[in-house]
Amino acid sequence: MAHEITVTRRVEFSETDMAGIMHFSNYFRFMETAEHAFLRSLGLSVVLSRLDPALCLPRVHAECDFSSPLRFEDEVEIHLLVAGKSSRSLSYLFRFYRRDAGHRREVARGAMKVACAARQPDGTLKSAPLPAALAERIQIAPAQALAFHSTTT
Repeated sequence: MAHEITVTRRVEFSETDMAGIMHFSNYFRFMETAEHAFLRSLGLSVVLSRLDPALCLPRVHAECDFSSPLRFEDEVEIHLLVAGKSSRSLSYLFRFYRRDAGHRREVARGAMKVACAARQPDGTLKSAPLPAALAERIQIAPAQALAFHSTTT
């Protein structure tokens, strides 16, 4: 069972605004990148539509607080922690670090909650239990890791 992953990326030119700063919307993409890597590390996928019934993991909450800008070609470490798990949802916490010459500095924090839902014949979504293959492999991060994550730096 797992509760965390760290992913490293570089900020691409196309991810920046006219001031050369990474556009805020890309922090949410980076969070999703970390989530997908986390699920892949467990032999899973965020795509659950092949199951019967077809399931999906819509985002029901997302937030991000920024403390320092990221710029083109910055190397960024995204750390994901599983903050909560219920029978029908997962909650993640994220920390973003800029890596430079062996040092790392926190630049942002985020959170995301995903719900498990089954697609109905009319196209609507209805809450559903997390598939066993997913729920059995994921655990909530230890209290000390979550406490560290919630402290300010």
